[in-house]
Amino acid sequence: MTSLLTILLADVAIAKAGAVIGAGLAAVGAGIGIGNIGGNALQSMARQPEMKGDIVSNMFIAAALVEGVALAAVALAFIVGLA
Repeated sequence: MTSLLTILLADVAIAKAGAVIGAGLAAVGAGIGIGNIGGNALQSMARQPEMKGDIVSNMFIAAALVEGVALAAVALAFIVGLA
């Protein structure tokens, strides 16, 4: 009986550790994605300065979408880890 309880508690700890790792990976992935968006937007503006307004607005939309997906991934990781 004690070994079964130990196994169940170990599974819960592993699930929580996996949730924390998943949330961290989602945050790192979002940082890399937004960095790529910003870097490519700067290169685009350097090549075509007259398109700056369109590039900036598209950059903000893309960054918001990446951040939304990352937030959902972090929330899902915590929900799964707490369940």
